[in-house]
Amino acid sequence: MILAASYTFYGWWDWRFLFLIAVSTLVDFYVGKQMHKAEDKGKRKQLLFVSLFVNLGFLVYFKYTNFFIESFVDSFRLFGKELEVSTLNIILPVGISFYTFQTLSYTIDIYRKQLKPTSDIIAFSAFVAFFPQLVAGPIERASHLLPQFYKTYTYNYKRVKSGLLLIAFGLFKKMVIADRAALFVNEVYNNPAGYEGVETILATVLFAFQIYCDFSGYSDIAIGAARTMGFDLMRNFDNPYLSKSITEFWRRWHISLSTWFRDYVYIPLGGSRGGTNRTYFNLFIVFLVSGLWHGASITFVIWGAIHGIIIIIEKAISKNKALFFDKFKINKASISNKVVFITTTFTIVSFAWVFFRANSFSDSKLIIGSFFNNNFNELFGDKLYLIGLKENEFSLLIISIVVLIFFERFHRKRSFFNILNKQSIVFRWVAYLFIGLFITIFGVYGETVASEFIYFQF
Repeated sequence: MILAASYTFYGWWDWRFLFLIAVSTLVDFYVGKQMHKAEDKGKRKQLLFVSLFVNLGFLVYFKYTNFFIESFVDSFRLFGKELEVSTLNIILPVGISFYTFQTLSYTIDIYRKQLKPTSDIIAFSAFVAFFPQLVAGPIERASHLLPQFYKTYTYNYKRVKSGLLLIAFGLFKKMVIADRAALFVNEVYNNPAGYEGVETILATVLFAFQIYCDFSGYSDIAIGAARTMGFDLMRNFDNPYLSKSITEFWRRWHISLSTWFRDYVYIPLGGSRGGTNRTYFNLFIVFLVSGLWHGASITFVIWGAIHGIIIIIEKAISKNKALFFDKFKINKASISNKVVFITTTFTIVSFAWVFFRANSFSDSKLIIGSFFNNNFNELFGDKLYLIGLKENEFSLLIISIVVLIFFERFHRKRSFFNILNKQSIVFRWVAYLFIGLFITIFGVYGETVASEFIYFQF
């Protein structure tokens, strides 16, 4: 039933792309079984190559063909040659990057002899196409999610209630915060020449919260939906904007992707085993690939490169941290220094988001250049409330962001859901109704904002 629901869910968008999921599923199911039987290492490598060729072949064709064509044309343009080559009309299948990585982890783990293949084609197909996290993750490992399809589940009220509350929290982040912030962000980033100074800075900060609430909101909805059916999906976010370094940020942001790149790209490249320079090279390659995974554009590559360079700098400092912190008399444990580290990290992350969000490289240069135009007197002016949001809408957005920060900080130490469960039934149902009404009343609706989740495009 889950497999049928998942295929119906995905096919409703475009039934033709079900062919891609079906082929990836059948190839990896067969490859996994044959690889487990094969004793010869060469045979196992050949089978792994089949899985990589099919899955990455689909991904490269649909996602990167036009990028390579444009790059080829641009390289000739540098030497004064203009080629008459047009890009192809290729539709990017929703979620192809996510389910490709998910099914690849299955065959790679079998190749490493860390996982035994399944003989249940229905369970494996459901694992690949599991609808709650099919289009935007979390990217699950077969060792964690696949065995859950073998179990028989009975109705559990507490589990269903917990899942529904998590879905509601995700809807709050998506509809109340992310979609409202998008009204302001889209206005500025779609017309970068028309705004400057505080307007572009504010739009960039709001995009940081937009993309977090949009993506983590989807993850909450996916995890909550799976939980109502008895399935446990991995946590994908852990208060990333409270990180004190970029290294820590990537331990808290899109955890399923960062751990995937660690296990299947960084470690195979050699990890930290080849000396300092080799480690730095491996880290940089991982973040370049991570940027390219997000989108076939030079702006995404730059975004990944910024994070890679900063992490290399942090690694270099950490190797001599005693000398560095003693020299500058820095006490990392003090509250004031924690605030400085968190603020610095958030500033770097927000700056890098410019390349992630900008429509083109030229737009990103315009936006960054406009940061230094001094019009801070407009921070409290009426012009600010003419950029996508009226004053009351802007105030609601800021209040919602502040509430979210305090809620997530509190929830990390003490589970809000556990506290709510200890209250009387009257109090609980009043709280449920309030949450539902708040999202319904203050959620953003209509065609004025692109309501699709940002990570659907990846």
